[in-house]
Formats: sequence, C-alpha cells, structure tokens
Amino acid sequence: MKKPAADVLRDLSQQSNVAVHSSSALVGSVDAAAADDDKERKKKELDVLRRKLDLQPLLTRETGGSVRLTPWDVLHTLGRAIALSRRGAGRGLAEHWGALKYTQALTGGPDSFMKLTAEGRDTADYYKALQSGELGIGFALALTHRVLLRRYPDHVVSIVPADTALRAGWALTSRDKGPRLGYRYRPQFFAEVWKPGEPSRAFPIACRGNHSNAATSHGQLASASAHVEAVHIGAWDETPCLVFSTELPLDGPLTVHALHTEGQGGWLSSSERSPSGSLDSPLKEENHFPGIQPPAEGGKTPSPEPGFHVTPERYDWFRRVLARTAAAGLTAFAGDGEATAPYLSARQGQRRFTGIAHAATGSVQDAQHTFLGISFVGTDHVFRLNRTRVEAFSGVDSTLFDHLAHGRVEQYRTEVYARRSAWPRASWDRKWGGPVSVQPDGSVLAMRMLTG
Repeated sequence: MKKPAADVLRDLSQQSNVAVHSSSALVGSVDAAAADDDKERKKKELDVLRRKLDLQPLLTRETGGSVRLTPWDVLHTLGRAIALSRRGAGRGLAEHWGALKYTQALTGGPDSFMKLTAEGRDTADYYKALQSGELGIGFALALTHRVLLRRYPDHVVSIVPADTALRAGWALTSRDKGPRLGYRYRPQFFAEVWKPGEPSRAFPIACRGNHSNAATSHGQLASASAHVEAVHIGAWDETPCLVFSTELPLDGPLTVHALHTEGQGGWLSSSERSPSGSLDSPLKEENHFPGIQPPAEGGKTPSPEPGFHVTPERYDWFRRVLARTAAAGLTAFAGDGEATAPYLSARQGQRRFTGIAHAATGSVQDAQHTFLGISFVGTDHVFRLNRTRVEAFSGVDSTLFDHLAHGRVEQYRTEVYARRSAWPRASWDRKWGGPVSVQPDGSVLAMRMLTG
C-alpha cells in the first residue's frame, strides 16, 4: 500500500545519515580497477586512457565517515544541477522538475542511514542507470558543498554543469560549430569556490551511481579519473578534482565513495595577459582549439593530449564563464527563460530559453511565496502524488533574483557572500505546510499538498 502524501512529505524533510567511504584501501581498489580496464583496452587494441594517477582519500575532518542530509536537500541539489542539462524536450525551462520523480525513492530517519524505499527499489528494476545516475549526482554535489566549505570556510561554492561551461569556448559534439575534439571523456560539473574581490578556484567533478556493489563503484571511480583528467586549469597535471560513485543497493543503506586529487592549479586569477573583467559583461563565444599541452621535455614540445586547457590568458574569461553559467542555472531554476538567455551563448543553448516550449514541459516565472520569513520568486508545478494533488515551487530570493534578471552578477555575488551564514536551515515550513530546502546560492525548493 502506498504511503499517504502527507507521510511522503514528512519523510522528505527528515534528516538521515549518509555513509561516506574514502580511504587508502579505496584508492588501492580503484587503482586495481583502472589497471584491469587498461588491460582490456589493450586486448581490444584501444588506447589506454589518461587518468588522474594521484587519487587520495578525503580528510576525516571533511566527512567524518558520514554526513547528515534530508532527501529534499538531495533533490534540491539535483534539480539545481540539471536546470541547464538539455536532457528533455522542455527547452531548458523545466529540466529541474525531473528531480521530483524521486520524491518517494529515499527514506531514513534521525537515527538511521539513508536507503532506497520500496518504490525506489521497484524503479531500479526498470530504470537502473537513470535513477542511480541522477541520484548519484544529488549525493555527490551535496557532499562537494560540505567538503569544499570545510576547506574554504569563508567562501561560497557554486556548481556549474561542465558541458555548458566548456561550450562557451569549445565545440563538444558534431552539432556544435567550431573545431571539435571528438573525445568523450570530460567532467560532469565544475565546483567554483569564490569570494568577491579574490581569485576563484575551479574543481572538475565526475560522479556516477549504481545499484550494484562496491566493486562496481571501484570501476566507476576508475572511469571518473579519466573524465576529470580531461580538463586542466593552469599548469600540466596540477588541477585539483573530486570523483564520486554512489552505491545504492537494493537491500541496505547507500554509500558515497569519494576521492580527490590535490594540486596547485585551478586558480582563476587575473594577470597582464588576462585582465580582470566585470562579471556583468556579456561573454563572447570563443573557438579554442581543443588539446592540453604537456610541458617540454629535453627541449622538445610534445604533441597536445586530448582535452581542454584553460591557460593563463584564459583565466579571467573562464571565471566569467563559470559565474554567468551559474547565474543562468539560477534563473532557469526560477523558470525565467527571458532572464536566462542573455547569460548563455548560442552554443551553450541560448535558443532553448527563447521561443515556445512544448506543451506541459515549460515553466514561467510568475509565482511568489514566503518561506521561513524570506520572499522568493519562481515557478510552480502541480502534479499528483499517490492520487493527492501537490504543488512544488522552485525559485530564488526576490532581491537576488532582481539582480540576476537585470544582469547584475557582481551585485548578486556581493549580497550572497554577505548572507552566506544567514540562510535558514529548517527543513519544514509550518505556514507553507511542507518540506523546504534553502541553499546558500539563494535558491529554494518547496512542496506541499493542495487543499480544497
């Protein structure tokens, strides 16, 4: 028997422990999985992949072996991540609502570890790759926020889809105009750690998920090490990164397996070759030739390796790419295509946020609600949850959205930074009557039953 909608909403707001596995033993298992994969590739006469070879466990103080999250936090993180994903027919205006299909997939409690519900297990029988992959994104990026804020406590962390960001300077597929690499390995996201007036730092992120076991996660992390290696920011092999594989077994608690690499790169600072420009300035789409340049050896310059290289003269440009793409993700999450389009280039998908969307797949920024004492503007979506009509709302703090809608990215970042520790942490709004998640970027995701 399916749960009443009221019980589902309560479950979404309940904090649970999420196990995090990051150890030297995990590093050894991932190295072994990578070696096995290399052997198979050689047998098939395929090139051996270039991978991050110095994966390390996260520090104990960064995770403590587990983190506490609500399922609603995870779905909010997933919804924000896929708002620019170009996965469906919604022309980008309602991509984030795809996160709501997992409202009954996770369960737990204050004294237990999070796991799949009966519905989550049933869904896995038919849509294994989709469910594990998307939930893997939610858990990985939620953990990314925790880890990076531990390392940079006086900063803000923004998550940007890597394909959208890279398309500002490179052609990724045959549909993109410009010189194309033809290399399918690249990270899924960038995490930008920033503070107004200072250089920001970008971390490539690769994340996967599975409904199998730890051995499958080892293989996924080995694959992820090739994906994050495809982007270098600064000197050769100095870009720090994070890789994740979320194990969602059908008969026990889920576990996020996580590793990282250190390095001196990833910094996006201005220089004489890359003078600092305002984040409010529109981007000019570039056409960089793909390839990562290894350092010279013995007076000889090696041929470029497959991938994408953000060299010093591109630092300020890429900093603006990340900031403006993050802004586009927020305005899309609030349902405003008109505000989103100016932040994107044609190759990044600007056309998806103009014109008419297909029936039942669009969203419009025309709703306003107050949650936990803060006014938000955004878009709403009504659907049935176990035969009960429910309303979901996604949006952005009213003042911050006004800055973004008028192109004031610098002002948005200044105010978000000033308010970074002031956002409410409650997961339920009694006046609204349902679960609420507010994130430090000023976005909100909320849901409630519709009465009458």
